[in-house]
Amino acid sequence: MTDVIIIGAGGHAAEIDEYIKHTQGVTGKKKINIIGFLDDDPASYARYRLTAPFLGSIADHKVIKGHEYIIGIANLQYRRLFVDRFRAGGGTFVSFVHCGAYVSGSATIGEGSIIGPNANIGPNVKVGKYTLINSRCSLGHDTVVGDYNFISPNVCFSGFTEIGDENLFGINSATIPGIKVGNRNKITAGMIIDKDVGDDSVVFHRFKEKIIAMPK
Repeated sequence: MTDVIIIGAGGHAAEIDEYIKHTQGVTGKKKINIIGFLDDDPASYARYRLTAPFLGSIADHKVIKGHEYIIGIANLQYRRLFVDRFRAGGGTFVSFVHCGAYVSGSATIGEGSIIGPNANIGPNVKVGKYTLINSRCSLGHDTVVGDYNFISPNVCFSGFTEIGDENLFGINSATIPGIKVGNRNKITAGMIIDKDVGDDSVVFHRFKEKIIAMPK
């Protein structure tokens, strides 16, 4: 069993906490023992019924040898910052796959990444480090996802999609097959990516539809 500290105590950390608790209840195996939560805002911890105590601020925490860490912060502005800080102090991170996810035997999941419930990780998929694949996501065959990405619920990557690092994909966004997306992009909710995207872009569409109901 691995002793784990979760960095963050807000909504994303609460979801991870419940993923771990649910998986242990279903499998009957306690592979992860959550020691506690870190957050610079104690009010975040008080907002949720978390399964382990509040351990203090992220800023003041000193890496504890023999413990692993999970990044439980959704904001991409801080995910890499905190991971780099903790790794520099000798910290190591554990990955976690929810028991309700399907992960192909030929897929690989990097250190510190989280795979949420009902996610589908297809053949030859590669998920990098410190990336969140949220609930109900689908990663088609031969998709490659880099490091420090936040992939929101219901996102679908078609086969042979390539995603770089530090990208945010909003809920219900998707790619057509063979799309390449670079680094540090924000793909807003509901977007269908049908052309390659470079770096440091925000992808969104504004449109108006007039719906006419035709009587029979």
